Amino acid sequence: MEFLSSMVQEFVKVIYSLTQAIGFPNYGLAIIIMTVLVKIVLYPLTAKQIASTKAMTAMQPKMKALQEKYKDDKATLNAKLGELYKEEGVNPLAGCLPLIVQMPIMIGIFYGIRDFNYIGPANFLWMQSIADPDPYYILPILSALTTFIQSKQTMPTGEGSNAAQGKVMLYFMPIFIGYISFKFPAGLVLYWVVMNVMQIAQQAIMTRKA
Repeated sequence: MEFLSSMVQEFVKVIYSLTQAIGFPNYGLAIIIMTVLVKIVLYPLTAKQIASTKAMTAMQPKMKALQEKYKDDKATLNAKLGELYKEEGVNPLAGCLPLIVQMPIMIGIFYGIRDFNYIGPANFLWMQSIADPDPYYILPILSALTTFIQSKQTMPTGEGSNAAQGKVMLYFMPIFIGYISFKFPAGLVLYWVVMNVMQIAQQAIMTRKA
């Protein structure tokens, strides 16, 4: 993971040098550009993950019906679920694989920005230094808000244990993310907010196309 975080830090430095070249050296802008580029590169994986999640959500009523019908016959239930996946053209693992691929990258970005050594001025907008927590709590509030919106977009619909767990996470995760954001460097929280905004936009575009 140290290798990935080092790569992220070098990437931020390169982008920062580009902002210097255009006469507007700013680490905050460099982090925003880096986040946007990463999300664009990972878009195919994100799209597959979103499509798989939507397909699995759409299948929930049929899956629930099978589970009720064959609740006392696990072997038949598994066979029927397999047939349902085949009929619908859905791979139940398709949503997990893109996430597995993206996870090391996201973790590398997290540590890379959290431990970034800013050389020179690190001011951005209202903040004197994004190496420190946001003194006005604007970014932590935005991190909680964007996390809530993103969770709302992907929350399971209907009833059942998955829907109930989704409702719990809908409120717990934004509160948790907002809380820890008060202590994290503002640069890291800025990355999280931009990443969430990109994810929300991608989800909205795919939903509209569907």
